[in-house]
Amino acid sequence: MGGRGLEEKRWRWGLLVAVLLGLPAVAGAEPVPDEDAEPEDVEPPRRMSEEDGSSNKDGLDGAVAQAMPPGSRQSPVMDAPDEVGDPSAPVPDAAVPGTKKKPKKDTGPKAETLGEAPDEADKADDKGAPRQRIRVFGRVFAQARADERVQYARNLGIESARVGVAASLSNLDAEVSADLASKTILKDAFVRLADDAKRVRLYAGRFKSPFLQRSQESAWLLPIQSRGLVEDYLTETNGLGGRRLGLMGEVRIKEAWGLKLSTGLFEGGKDAGGKRLSEDASARLSAQPFKFLTVGTSTYLTQVLDGTQQYATAADAEFERWGLALTGEVAAGRLTLGPFRSQSVLASWTVPVGHQGWAVQPVVGAEALQLHGGIQAQGHSVTGGLNVLLADSFKAQFQAERALRPGDVAPALELSVQLATRFR
Repeated sequence: MGGRGLEEKRWRWGLLVAVLLGLPAVAGAEPVPDEDAEPEDVEPPRRMSEEDGSSNKDGLDGAVAQAMPPGSRQSPVMDAPDEVGDPSAPVPDAAVPGTKKKPKKDTGPKAETLGEAPDEADKADDKGAPRQRIRVFGRVFAQARADERVQYARNLGIESARVGVAASLSNLDAEVSADLASKTILKDAFVRLADDAKRVRLYAGRFKSPFLQRSQESAWLLPIQSRGLVEDYLTETNGLGGRRLGLMGEVRIKEAWGLKLSTGLFEGGKDAGGKRLSEDASARLSAQPFKFLTVGTSTYLTQVLDGTQQYATAADAEFERWGLALTGEVAAGRLTLGPFRSQSVLASWTVPVGHQGWAVQPVVGAEALQLHGGIQAQGHSVTGGLNVLLADSFKAQFQAERALRPGDVAPALELSVQLATRFR
């Protein structure tokens, strides 16, 4: 055992000596030309004669041979001289002076998930973006804010911690996602069947109902930190729209201005006693007459099987060009407190900075809400901020909002900072 260990140590030391002895020969070699440098009139390298290189070659080979263990002194390279320096062997591009590496193909940003932004997913399909069969995605929003309504008490927390899995086949898509920072952990759980041309689709499960343009927008792509006063009041407070368990059919005709009609039946809300009400219905029709302009209209009706109690209809338009995104939406209908009207406008401008994927995005928006009938009330908000974006995977949002929300006595100011990151 001792003799074997001693022999192994000698072999390791011998190999180290061989490398050290070979370094002077390697150091004397000609430098490798820069791949990105412009080709110059350089004299082609001459072949080394036996007199020029025999001493270095013999010294390096002899040292390596002495370092090899007994029984394997003969180098495999020496046994096959035809394989070394074979003029017929292909020469890699990197070894040829003046040859540049082929640039990697830019596949662009990945498609948004169906549950978050169905319209954006359609745009990616139209561009022929590759679809992964199974992919895991997630995002985290961390927010700090100071609100005048509570004497600017500072609040820091995780606003959203979403994780999910999406699967795609030729005629079937499925998605399941959860928000670990939400009271309702399950967000999306649905399947979508489609024909080969993706013209006719059928959704089943829990997903977004097709009501309000801002609700259809991905939380990641939305330039503000929340969906705004109007969406919050209609969806969260009065139960019009949002994610519901339901069944929805969709028809999309790309050749006719990208016309898309979505209509479905969804699980109803609950009354004051917690009893489940009858089903709701929702529909949305949108078109893209120009590449930079999208227009649409949507509606939501509650308890359609027992006589509609609340309803709302909205019309929207979205303009996108030169990094500028401008959206506007108006809505009207009837809530429990009586008729209402609302108006929303939002503008952002994405300006690239440098060549590393950085961009800045100033944003400004305004909203108004009017309640009529038995109770006369108004709400309004003005929002401004600046977002810093990095390569579609990180963003920092600085925002100030002055708003009179339903239930407030007077307008109040809220300052907030949000950091967000995601993987797809």
